[in-house]
Amino acid sequence: AFLLLDEIQYLKDWERHLKIFVDDHPEIKCVASGSAAAALRRQSMESGAGRFTDFLLPPLTFHEHLELQGLQGIVTQRNDAWHCGDLPELNARFLEYLNLGGYPEALFSEPVRQDMGRYLQHDIIDKVLLRDLPSLYGIQDVQELNHLFTVLALNTAQEISPATLSGQSGITAPTLRRYLQFLEAAFLIKIVHRIDHNAKRFKKPREFKVYLTNASMYAALFGPIAADDQHIGSLVETAVFAQWFHSRLNLHYARWKSGRKSGEVDIVRLDRQQQPKWCVEVKWSDSAIDSWDKRRSLQTLMRKYRGLQATCTTRTRTDRMPMAQDGILHCLPTALYCYLVGYHVARDPQWDHTWAVA
Repeated sequence: AFLLLDEIQYLKDWERHLKIFVDDHPEIKCVASGSAAAALRRQSMESGAGRFTDFLLPPLTFHEHLELQGLQGIVTQRNDAWHCGDLPELNARFLEYLNLGGYPEALFSEPVRQDMGRYLQHDIIDKVLLRDLPSLYGIQDVQELNHLFTVLALNTAQEISPATLSGQSGITAPTLRRYLQFLEAAFLIKIVHRIDHNAKRFKKPREFKVYLTNASMYAALFGPIAADDQHIGSLVETAVFAQWFHSRLNLHYARWKSGRKSGEVDIVRLDRQQQPKWCVEVKWSDSAIDSWDKRRSLQTLMRKYRGLQATCTTRTRTDRMPMAQDGILHCLPTALYCYLVGYHVARDPQWDHTWAVA
């Protein structure tokens, strides 16, 4: 027998009651779910040690988005290499994923697909912002929190300065920090911290990036986005980062300025010695293959860290580019990259970015 308990965070002392029930009825499998992930995890760790197992369920990956529609055959694996038989179709599905993806309802319910903005706004965003967070964390000014989330959504994948954000919003710095913690705990945003080209974290970070956990929340708030929209780059980068939410890897972005030279790389994975192991620059164009200036920051890291696996995503092109003595730059379409990351990470949260693409 199975006992399924949804939105369990609204039951007072749920962890105590559930612990007693589990002890008294070992023959029954219990599944408790809720949208307040941080509160659930904290209470289960405190009261359910040895009894509860935690699962984090992020939005659908791009691979899952295709798999649920029976379209995973667009990408195949032959002779230990991955092939995309119809890249225009894959890119079209990726654009669909940016606007509608992440939630099973959007795949199986036509009314939801026809009015995705209303579904996301009222059934997910408003529910979490206006009900879950205020009741669980005692937030008084929900409109202020809602305004902050809208600003962050508009600037997804952009570097943000808390001081600037506080000045523009009129929210005090301590309250802003608390709001950011709440929004991340509710799994609406993901904060990613910056390192420099020496792979060092800043002791007092003055900037960081904020990503929506699901790119389709942008479309729900501001309308669907087209393939050549001026904001498509930020949404593509948001979708790429979202594929890693199943992973246990700690990812950063790199930005530096040395003299007159500056650089930025979107994703950097550090190993246990805090040295870059691999990095990714996300593009929704083929410019990096044709223009050295577009891949200059990647080459800076490749030259500094020999053996660094570097990837640059494109819109349509696949290539292996020898970078003099600095190594090989792997270029592949962004949609294919998202598919492969989602495929591997969902199967192995420790998967660490190795593949062959034909």
